[in-house]
Amino acid sequence: MTWNEILERLPLVAILRGVQPDEAAAVAGTLCDAGILCLEVPLNSPSPLDSITRMRAAVGTRALVGAGTVLTVADVGRVADAGGQLVVAPNCDVDVIAAAKRAGLIALPAFLTPSEAFRAIAAGADALKLFPAEAAAPNVLKAMKAVLPRDVPVFPVGGIEPETMAGYRRAGAAGFGIGSSIYAPGRALADIRIRAAAFVEAWQQR
Repeated sequence: MTWNEILERLPLVAILRGVQPDEAAAVAGTLCDAGILCLEVPLNSPSPLDSITRMRAAVGTRALVGAGTVLTVADVGRVADAGGQLVVAPNCDVDVIAAAKRAGLIALPAFLTPSEAFRAIAAGADALKLFPAEAAAPNVLKAMKAVLPRDVPVFPVGGIEPETMAGYRRAGAAGFGIGSSIYAPGRALADIRIRAAAFVEAWQQR
């Protein structure tokens, strides 16, 4: 699964904060079965690099697997060594973005202002994470999209639900990052699959 294929088919990133390594493969498989094509394990999860390695082995080419909450250049190296393909950050650190690109990884840093967005783009970001989306309503995204390059995808992250996606999409969102609305520690696989399927269905209702 390539980043361009995800953008074309289903640009939804499932954020698995708190996932345990011993459940990582099963959770990844469940999400893939529901149609999710991109999986993120935040580095403040238990043994996140172990989970990333297990997910890569479990899903193969069915999904792109990477890390979130990537804060340092050293983190980027560890993610690459674990087999991660995607680096997601909650901030705009040009050194982290550059390190991700040197390692051949997709770089998805966060922004909340136009200045941060343009700094990330200049550093080589593949896409931008609008975070926290709770602080940037669709009309805010629409205003920023008027000045951002059209070919740079923007992913609102934070508080996204199936029923709130349409407003952001009309404002120019290219995809979304979704956390606890899909996965939470201790949640049953059947529940995770139902929740993920609801987001997939909402995306497909264009």
